[in-house]
Amino acid sequence: MRTVLIIDDNPAVGEALSLALSLHEIRPLTALTPEQGLELLERERIDVVIQDMNFTADTTSGEEGIALFRALRQRHTDLPVILLTAWTHLETAVELVKAGAADYLAKPWDDAKLLATVENLLELSESTREVARARNERRRRREDLQRRYDLTGLVFASEAMARTLELACQVARSEVPVLITGPNGAGKERIAAIVHANSPARRGTFIAVNCGALPGELIEAELFGAEAGAYTGANKAREGRFELADGGTLFLDEIGNLPLSGQVKLLRVLETGQFERLGSGRTRQVKVRVLSATNADLKAMIRAGTFREDLYYRLNVIEVNLPPLSERTDDILPLAEFFLDGRAELGDAAREALLTYSWPGNVRELKNAIERAALLATDGRVNPEQLNLPQSPVVSNRNLDEPSKEAVEAALDKAEGVVSRAAQALGLSRQALYRRMERYGLATS
Repeated sequence: MRTVLIIDDNPAVGEALSLALSLHEIRPLTALTPEQGLELLERERIDVVIQDMNFTADTTSGEEGIALFRALRQRHTDLPVILLTAWTHLETAVELVKAGAADYLAKPWDDAKLLATVENLLELSESTREVARARNERRRRREDLQRRYDLTGLVFASEAMARTLELACQVARSEVPVLITGPNGAGKERIAAIVHANSPARRGTFIAVNCGALPGELIEAELFGAEAGAYTGANKAREGRFELADGGTLFLDEIGNLPLSGQVKLLRVLETGQFERLGSGRTRQVKVRVLSATNADLKAMIRAGTFREDLYYRLNVIEVNLPPLSERTDDILPLAEFFLDGRAELGDAAREALLTYSWPGNVRELKNAIERAALLATDGRVNPEQLNLPQSPVVSNRNLDEPSKEAVEAALDKAEGVVSRAAQALGLSRQALYRRMERYGLATS
């Protein structure tokens, strides 16, 4: 049950607040001294604290309230605290709000305002607890993945990346081909390296080939090798990547750039392990785990006749999708810190800029931005200007389904300040309404 702790040396205050809270299905607990209150906090699960500012007769300095607030903050960092204060202590209360108190109410208080404040803080407390639970669950899952698998030092914190890694490591144990999909710069080669590191072929060589970085006429020679004189400039025989990867893993990035003639040969290698070098009639045999990656729509290429359907299904026995960085925002700050490597510190404004940017270039763009900022941060602190991120386009027309500031104010007024009721009336979640209240500069109590 939702529980509020009242710490006040006046029993009448505790009784009045307890009655008001009980009528709204909120469990009240009372303490007459700071010591009793702190002791109750150790024994009970408390969602919100309402505390007085003075506890000793004839004392009006507010020092006791300040000491209690600091003790509460030291023991329970995220616990919402409401201060009850006489008008003479208003300045002290304001300072404590700046230091992290949730709100302050002057005595005598207004029951409706107090109850609305408590209801909203209870909702926030529940949301904070849910966020903490989710964060701890992600941390446990990340630690479990790191314990069970070789993740080659990959930095991540998002649930989306954890799911991708879980699948990649599960399929690594087999020898079937894996197709890794995702946008450019997202880190597909890192996923391929993790598949190799957790596969039966991990003691073999990991060879990566970017099919999009080679001229079409050289891709076949690169993959399958060539005899001397097989093409202009081939002065001596050379091994291809399949031969070099024998007993290990071959990663074919940008597989959609492989020409049709190379696709035929690749299909044969996947089916039989056999191929011939360019300019040679001798059949060679290899045992290679093939991983491929693409950011292209291979099914559209099949319809266009530029990619073989049989090769697609041979490569795509298992598909591992790597989401763009914009869909795994929990990874942004850990990656940024990793790329900074202690050369500078991210300021709060820089962190906000990193989290609100859309990152069309994904991890590669993030790394470049951080490298640039680290060079320019002469005072050891990174600011948004040093990141040099493009400005997001301003949307001129508001979504017609988006409630206006006036609509939010009216809903809050009708709900007597209780956010959950206002959110229900507007058809929003509590979190969504809190975001809009913050955007419109509306108080949460």
